[in-house]
Amino acid sequence: MMTANHEPCQPEIVTLDQGAVLTLWQSALPPEWACNLFAELRDSLRWHQPQVQVFGRKHLTPRLTTWQGEPGISYRYSGLTETAEGWPEVLKPVLHQVESLTGHRFNSVLGNYYRSGADSMGYHSDDEPELGPEPWIASLSLGASRDFVFRRREGDRSQCARLVLPDNSLLLMSPQVQARFQHALPRRARVQEGRINLTFRLIHQPQNA
Repeated sequence: MMTANHEPCQPEIVTLDQGAVLTLWQSALPPEWACNLFAELRDSLRWHQPQVQVFGRKHLTPRLTTWQGEPGISYRYSGLTETAEGWPEVLKPVLHQVESLTGHRFNSVLGNYYRSGADSMGYHSDDEPELGPEPWIASLSLGASRDFVFRRREGDRSQCARLVLPDNSLLLMSPQVQARFQHALPRRARVQEGRINLTFRLIHQPQNA
């Protein structure tokens, strides 16, 4: 349960460049709640390992995923379309806290379950058309700490920044992050524990949907 008097740490602000800003909160959720949330999400949500198409080839994602949100909200990425059936009760207070901290509204969340350091996410930007021209993305991390890395979309494509995202941290990415950078979660052989990442989004549905 959420405690009314919980105050997360003051956020750390990281500016990549060109107006791309990252805001990172430590202890985003009350610790007594967050410590059980990883297991509750892992055991109660419907996780699956979809087959996606990247550069014309199909392969299984190196992680498990789940798509949740307001009924009928759809999201298409890498040739895959997911449609939400409504917010599970376990996610409703999480959504409320994320919206309260960030000051932004979200109607859906893409969950990724990294079972160990062998699971990963390649470089990409969250810039699908249904996110709109200026998407704010909020990312809640639970479980094992993992590196979160960035590179520019143009020019020098080498890694230019790295954040360590620990358990119970919340990262807010400004729209310029998606427009000018790509991000990834690389494999880390030394990590044996699991990590769940909840990436909250505001999907703009077509008017005739």
